[in-house]
Amino acid sequence: MDDQAVCCYRHPDRETGIRCTRCERPICPECMVSASVGFQCPECVRQGTASAHAVRPRTIAGGSVTRDPHLVTKVLIGLNVAVFLAVLAIGDRVVQDLGLYGVCVKYTGQCIGVPEGPDQWYRLLSSVFLHQEPWHIAFNMLALWWVGAPLEGVLGRARYLALYLISGLGGSALVMLLAPGVQTLGASGAIFGLFGATAVFVRRMRYDMRPVLILIGLNLFFTFTWSNISWQGHIGGLVAGSVMALGMAYAPQRRRALVQWGTCAAVLVAALAVTWIGVTQITG
Repeated sequence: MDDQAVCCYRHPDRETGIRCTRCERPICPECMVSASVGFQCPECVRQGTASAHAVRPRTIAGGSVTRDPHLVTKVLIGLNVAVFLAVLAIGDRVVQDLGLYGVCVKYTGQCIGVPEGPDQWYRLLSSVFLHQEPWHIAFNMLALWWVGAPLEGVLGRARYLALYLISGLGGSALVMLLAPGVQTLGASGAIFGLFGATAVFVRRMRYDMRPVLILIGLNLFFTFTWSNISWQGHIGGLVAGSVMALGMAYAPQRRRALVQWGTCAAVLVAALAVTWIGVTQITG
């Protein structure tokens, strides 16, 4: 009795003695695809290709690698410039509507700025995009590009954006706690958060710390020696950004996303709590 002939699974009229090394289906020469070991059928090759595409490359912090790793930084610079142009075109009204301040007249109970009500808390973030002087926005945008663009490549878009915005809120929160009566504006608090995050990741990757420490030291020197600079906003942003970066840089692999976003959420809640304490002091 003759053995039953084995035919290709795609071409039943073609006998073959070759099988796919993955699924062991019989394949004819036309269906053979060379693999590192033996041959594979077209279906297994397609499945393997789909699996390879499904595993997307990640940044050091676990973010997705994108074609333009600096897109968010460019958008942030564009928003800052757009608001600055609005200030030039419209005038002080934009500054009054977006700036950060909080004052209450205790004898009359009248409040303006953030203490006026929850609908005014947008100032905590809108003030981060507000600049009034050309030198101010020029310095901040140069710093944002030089420090922010490389950091965005390390973190990925979502983590980087969260770091920037919450650092800005952290700076605004400390202003409302310690110096609410002086109108404050500018991206410096958020940028100081990027400074702190850069230091954390430079340490994490075991690079030379001296350049970034010199950068932070010089900016702190100017913060406390130049007039009309909100040291509260700078320090608040620096602390907020450093804490979030610690969570992003040293999160355990298995629970990385949970720890990273949990740290961001904790800093956000802390910033809002500090703001609430500041508002309570003003209104009380």
